[in-house]
Amino acid sequence: MTDAGHVLSVTESLCPYCLSKIPARRVARGDEVFLEKDCPEHGSFSVPVWRGRPLFQSWVRPKIPADIKVPLTRVERGCPFDCGLCPDHRQHTCTAVLEVTGRCNLRCSFCFADSGEVTPDPDLETVRGWYQRLLDVGGPYNIQLSGGEPTMRDDLPELVSMGRDMGFGFIQLNTNGLRLSREPQFLEDLKQAGLASLFLQFDGTQEEIYRKLRGGDFLAAKLETIRLCGELGIGVILVPTVVPGVNDHNLGSIIDLALEWLPVVRGVHFQPVSYFGRYPQPPSDRMRITLPEVISNIEHQTAGRIKIENFRPPGCENALCSFHGNFILMPDGGLMATSRHDPARQASSCCCTPELAVDGSRKARKFVANHWSAIQLLPSRQAGSCKCGGVEQNEQPDSMDLFLERAKTHTFCISGMAFQDVWNIDLERVKDCCIHTVSPDGKLIPFCAYNLTDNQGRSIYRGR
Repeated sequence: MTDAGHVLSVTESLCPYCLSKIPARRVARGDEVFLEKDCPEHGSFSVPVWRGRPLFQSWVRPKIPADIKVPLTRVERGCPFDCGLCPDHRQHTCTAVLEVTGRCNLRCSFCFADSGEVTPDPDLETVRGWYQRLLDVGGPYNIQLSGGEPTMRDDLPELVSMGRDMGFGFIQLNTNGLRLSREPQFLEDLKQAGLASLFLQFDGTQEEIYRKLRGGDFLAAKLETIRLCGELGIGVILVPTVVPGVNDHNLGSIIDLALEWLPVVRGVHFQPVSYFGRYPQPPSDRMRITLPEVISNIEHQTAGRIKIENFRPPGCENALCSFHGNFILMPDGGLMATSRHDPARQASSCCCTPELAVDGSRKARKFVANHWSAIQLLPSRQAGSCKCGGVEQNEQPDSMDLFLERAKTHTFCISGMAFQDVWNIDLERVKDCCIHTVSPDGKLIPFCAYNLTDNQGRSIYRGR
């Protein structure tokens, strides 16, 4: 007999077949939580959204919604059909994603944007209009230039310098890094234009992983891109798409490699696979990996060097969307955690101490800008065990001076974000989203809503 489970809370979702808004509920069965929903026409659906530790009940936290001061659309049909942002949205923009091309030099198994179509790139004035729209609604925000593969544009440095000239202090490039590994001058041009960071597609430390997910042996090229970024002073965040049975065994090795390249590599940002864009088919439960499973795998694959309690819920977006942990790498190779999640304290305080969503957005923007950009090392501190500089091994790791110096030069962040597809979309999470894609007509669309596709690959926003 199937366990009916215990309903923890209710929300709204969408039918994967007709995209109608339907009631949904979060149902606990043991230490697993499922999103369950019923469409009168197409039946019932149940999708795992949380498995294992940290427990769901210790992770959720309330927030006082932010006020959207300059909404660009009216509320007519309700979330997620009035995005723009609408007055009912509950969080300000932290990162604005500008898709500057639909072209790509890969044909990956998984792609949010289903990139590769031959369509005209937005011209410079269109991109200028997007930047201006962001300023008009409360920016500047952190910017991520994306696509497609944005390095397909030869004028990409102009887009970076345009944004910097208009007042955007942190501009990051979402890239597979392949062109950058072959054309150091192009990367240097981006640096001179004001690029702060690479959001580098990096799925593992084994070529077989890239053959399965990206269609080729690309590890060497990605390592070369990291090396060049170290020479130029561009921060790098490694971004693995985590796919069960493909690279979920490799998370600890990715972190180890990232630490070898500290401080040019500032952290790792894990993204559990979502089934939209190029892969809209209904996935089985075993094809999913949830945030707590990623966290547990990290603890296991680092032999407890990194622990589950080192990771905290987000302060900006909905708690069910992400996790983050902050660390300092010491000269002996040890990691000192500077973040901690206390489940007992969270459970006892969450009902009486809600956070201000606007505070979370502001802190997240500042953290990303500070911790995802390159660290400027002093010339006297360039020697050491790390590939891109560090502190000599003969210094005492318990020295307060050493700790303070390492806190400046060897901080490292590990985070993860679970994007939603049509099977597991939770409209409470959509309303709390702080990563907004600027649509071609200048509206701000929550990332998951913008990329959402039904079971036939049809979109609500992309391409409409």
